[in-house]
Amino acid sequence: MVLKKIFITLLLITTIITSCLSQVSGTLKYHRGQQIQLLGYNGFETIELANSIIDSKGNFSLTYDNSYKGMAYIETKDKSNLFIVLNEKQIRLIGTHLKEPDSIQFIKSKENQLFEEYAKDHAQRENALAGWKHLLPQYKSTPIFNSEKKQLNVIQSEIKRIETEDAKYIKNLDQTTYVSWFLPLRKLLGDMPLSAQRYTNRIPKHIKDFHTINFNETKLYHSGILDDLIEGHYLLLENMGKPLETMYQEMNLSTDYLISNIEGNDKLLNEVTAFLFDLLEKRSLFKASEYLALQLLSQSNCKLNDDLANELESYRKMKIGNIAPDIVFSGKKIIRNIEIPTNLKLSEMNNNYTLMVFGASWCSKCKQELPKMIPYYNKWKSKGIEIAFVALDTEEKEYTEFVKNFPWLSSCDFKSWNTQAAKDYYVFSTPIMFLIDKNRKILLRPSTIEQVDSWIDFQKI
Repeated sequence: MVLKKIFITLLLITTIITSCLSQVSGTLKYHRGQQIQLLGYNGFETIELANSIIDSKGNFSLTYDNSYKGMAYIETKDKSNLFIVLNEKQIRLIGTHLKEPDSIQFIKSKENQLFEEYAKDHAQRENALAGWKHLLPQYKSTPIFNSEKKQLNVIQSEIKRIETEDAKYIKNLDQTTYVSWFLPLRKLLGDMPLSAQRYTNRIPKHIKDFHTINFNETKLYHSGILDDLIEGHYLLLENMGKPLETMYQEMNLSTDYLISNIEGNDKLLNEVTAFLFDLLEKRSLFKASEYLALQLLSQSNCKLNDDLANELESYRKMKIGNIAPDIVFSGKKIIRNIEIPTNLKLSEMNNNYTLMVFGASWCSKCKQELPKMIPYYNKWKSKGIEIAFVALDTEEKEYTEFVKNFPWLSSCDFKSWNTQAAKDYYVFSTPIMFLIDKNRKILLRPSTIEQVDSWIDFQKI
């Protein structure tokens, strides 16, 4: 009787565990003996869901937690991959090699069959549309075609038919499927670059569509396109051909929408904010990144992690127009490999402008970027611009070797991130630069050397 109860209990546990698992299996005969992984997405990260070894006959099985619903891909040891939709208990495919997509067939997956069918048909429709849309302006504006009204009508009619057909396919999909939700967003993602380049009349609709996306949606978190959607949207706004002021207004509206949409989801808020802030900074869209920082810091109900809060705080305290703190250049100070024995202050530097640079010898980007300043130095100095480098090193030997060829002032107190100047300037990563005038007013927060040089040329100083 006791053994029977134990057996029933084990059976129940096994049933429960099995019911929580899903499986992707199949045959890929040209990948025999290779490792195969099932990789999914958590926001901006790629995660491993399962891994296995393909047997000698090409058979494989990947078992994963069925709480994961979204997009994923299988990847073999030779870096061949195939995107799949995970929204069914059992998915089975057969084929020869992942680099031979025409050989791949889903023999047990309605979702993936629909996804594959749309991908092929949509590509053909897009090719046809591109051809018709290339002809359209020729027939509209070229004098020799002015009398060909019938052909013009045919072209316009065919463009409308193809676009309607594509929309109809998505609309008629089973609304319980993942692909019915995913494909409209994937289409928006694909359309945005073309709209910026050719079809600008579609941009207002794309903006409206972005402002209706629920970024709190779990399906989006596991879609693999969260980062692409955000980046694609802001690149669209950047390249929409509007005046800078209009562009920044549109970006700020989208930023407001994002913040309000994910308000209360602190984990996602931190992830999205960090990604967007980094994107805007890299593209030198400083007015937009400043707006993002100040909006978040003014939200009392937003719980930002310490690193992100410090990064954003630098914009509130160190934004363009503010007065930068004075700095005492202490510790070991070097100019052209000659040590300076006395302490110096930023406010005592006798020049009209100073480019403050924070970095370190252990920073790979600093090693690449700072030596590139040397060819610019004489030009900048002739314009009244001096450079001051604060190193966040801890080892004297590495610091001395790194700065020995720099013709500007370099200083280091070997306290790393606890260096007082770094704290005062809210330095959160390296390299970071601030261009200030003789009154320490912040004029520019450049992200590249070229941006500094462009500013100097534009100002004609």
